[in-house]
Amino acid sequence: MSGLYFMADVHISPVTVAVLVAQGYDVIRTTELLPTNAPDSEILELARVTGKVVLTQDLDFSMLVALSNHGLPSLITLRLSSVEPDRVAQRLLDVLPTIATELGAGAAITVSDNSVRIRKLPIQRSDI
Repeated sequence: MSGLYFMADVHISPVTVAVLVAQGYDVIRTTELLPTNAPDSEILELARVTGKVVLTQDLDFSMLVALSNHGLPSLITLRLSSVEPDRVAQRLLDVLPTIATELGAGAAITVSDNSVRIRKLPIQRSDI
Protein backbone atom coordinates (compact mmCIF):
# COMPACT_ATOMS: atom_id res chain seq x y z
CA MET A 1 0.00 0.00 0.00
CA SER A 2 2.62 2.55 1.04
CA GLY A 3 5.57 1.08 -0.87
CA LEU A 4 7.20 0.39 2.49
CA TYR A 5 8.07 -3.02 3.86
CA PHE A 6 7.78 -3.69 7.58
CA MET A 7 9.34 -6.22 9.93
CA ALA A 8 7.50 -6.68 13.23
CA ASP A 9 9.57 -7.98 16.12
CA VAL A 10 8.34 -10.57 18.62
CA HIS A 11 6.72 -7.88 20.80
CA ILE A 12 4.17 -7.13 18.07
CA SER A 13 1.25 -9.54 18.10
CA PRO A 14 0.56 -11.76 15.09
CA VAL A 15 -2.99 -10.37 15.29
CA THR A 16 -1.67 -6.83 14.79
CA VAL A 17 0.41 -8.02 11.85
CA ALA A 18 -2.63 -9.78 10.32
CA VAL A 19 -4.73 -6.60 10.59
CA LEU A 20 -2.02 -4.54 8.87
CA VAL A 21 -1.61 -7.14 6.12
CA ALA A 22 -5.39 -7.23 5.59
CA GLN A 23 -5.26 -3.45 5.09
CA GLY A 24 -2.63 -3.81 2.36
CA TYR A 25 0.60 -3.29 4.29
CA ASP A 26 3.59 -5.53 3.58
CA VAL A 27 4.47 -6.81 7.07
CA ILE A 28 6.41 -9.88 8.13
CA ARG A 29 7.28 -11.00 11.64
CA THR A 30 10.95 -11.40 12.53
CA THR A 31 10.20 -14.97 13.59
CA GLU A 32 9.54 -15.84 9.94
CA LEU A 33 13.10 -14.80 9.06
CA LEU A 34 15.19 -15.30 12.18
CA PRO A 35 15.20 -17.46 15.32
CA THR A 36 12.91 -16.20 18.09
CA ASN A 37 15.96 -15.43 20.23
CA ALA A 38 17.80 -13.41 17.55
CA PRO A 39 19.54 -10.41 19.07
CA ASP A 40 18.11 -6.96 18.35
CA SER A 41 21.29 -6.02 16.48
CA GLU A 42 20.76 -8.93 14.06
CA ILE A 43 17.14 -7.88 13.48
CA LEU A 44 18.22 -4.31 12.73
CA GLU A 45 20.95 -5.45 10.35
CA LEU A 46 18.53 -7.69 8.45
CA ALA A 47 16.05 -4.82 8.22
CA ARG A 48 18.77 -2.49 6.99
CA VAL A 49 20.02 -4.77 4.22
CA THR A 50 16.51 -5.79 3.12
CA GLY A 51 15.01 -2.30 3.26
CA LYS A 52 12.42 -3.00 5.93
CA VAL A 53 11.06 -0.71 8.65
CA VAL A 54 11.21 -2.26 12.12
CA LEU A 55 8.02 -2.20 14.22
CA THR A 56 8.61 -2.75 17.92
CA GLN A 57 7.55 -2.07 21.48
CA ASP A 58 11.08 -2.84 22.72
CA LEU A 59 12.90 0.35 23.75
CA ASP A 60 16.33 -1.24 23.22
CA PHE A 61 15.99 -0.82 19.47
CA SER A 62 15.93 2.97 19.75
CA MET A 63 19.35 3.11 21.40
CA LEU A 64 20.83 0.64 18.92
CA VAL A 65 19.55 2.71 15.99
CA ALA A 66 20.85 5.91 17.56
CA LEU A 67 24.30 4.43 18.15
CA SER A 68 24.55 2.74 14.74
CA ASN A 69 25.11 6.00 12.85
CA HIS A 70 23.23 4.49 9.88
CA GLY A 71 20.52 6.25 7.92
CA LEU A 72 18.49 3.04 7.85
CA PRO A 73 16.58 1.02 8.91
CA SER A 74 13.75 3.22 9.93
CA LEU A 75 12.21 2.30 13.24
CA ILE A 76 8.75 2.68 14.75
CA THR A 77 8.70 2.27 18.51
CA LEU A 78 5.25 1.95 20.02
CA ARG A 79 4.70 3.39 23.49
CA LEU A 80 0.99 2.86 23.87
CA SER A 81 -1.06 2.52 27.05
CA SER A 82 -2.69 -0.63 25.64
CA VAL A 83 -0.92 -3.58 24.06
CA GLU A 84 -4.25 -5.06 22.92
CA PRO A 85 -3.52 -6.13 19.31
CA ASP A 86 -6.53 -4.47 17.67
CA ARG A 87 -5.82 -1.14 19.41
CA VAL A 88 -2.15 -1.30 18.42
CA ALA A 89 -3.15 -2.06 14.84
CA GLN A 90 -5.65 0.80 14.76
CA ARG A 91 -3.07 3.28 16.05
CA LEU A 92 -0.64 2.13 13.37
CA LEU A 93 -3.32 2.38 10.68
CA ASP A 94 -4.01 5.96 11.83
CA VAL A 95 -0.34 6.96 11.86
CA LEU A 96 1.37 5.09 9.01
CA PRO A 97 -0.07 7.16 6.15
CA THR A 98 1.17 10.36 7.82
CA ILE A 99 4.78 9.20 8.29
CA ALA A 100 5.50 7.27 5.09
CA THR A 101 7.80 9.94 3.65
CA GLU A 102 9.89 10.11 6.82
CA LEU A 103 10.13 6.33 7.04
CA GLY A 104 11.33 6.13 3.45
CA ALA A 105 14.04 8.72 4.13
CA GLY A 106 15.22 7.11 7.38
CA ALA A 107 13.67 7.97 10.72
CA ALA A 108 13.27 6.78 14.28
CA ILE A 109 9.65 7.38 15.16
CA THR A 110 8.03 6.99 18.53
CA VAL A 111 4.26 6.58 18.53
CA SER A 112 2.32 7.13 21.73
CA ASP A 113 -1.42 7.36 22.34
CA ASN A 114 -1.60 11.05 21.45
CA SER A 115 1.64 11.96 19.72
CA VAL A 116 4.19 11.00 17.11
CA ARG A 117 7.84 11.96 17.59
CA ILE A 118 10.04 11.87 14.50
CA ARG A 119 13.84 11.94 14.50
CA LYS A 120 15.74 11.83 11.22
CA LEU A 121 18.46 9.23 10.82
CA PRO A 122 21.31 9.09 11.43
CA ILE A 123 20.75 10.59 14.86
CA GLN A 124 23.40 13.11 15.83
CA ARG A 125 25.19 12.54 19.12
CA SER A 126 23.85 15.88 20.36
CA ASP A 127 20.30 14.51 19.90
CA ILE A 128 20.83 11.48 22.15
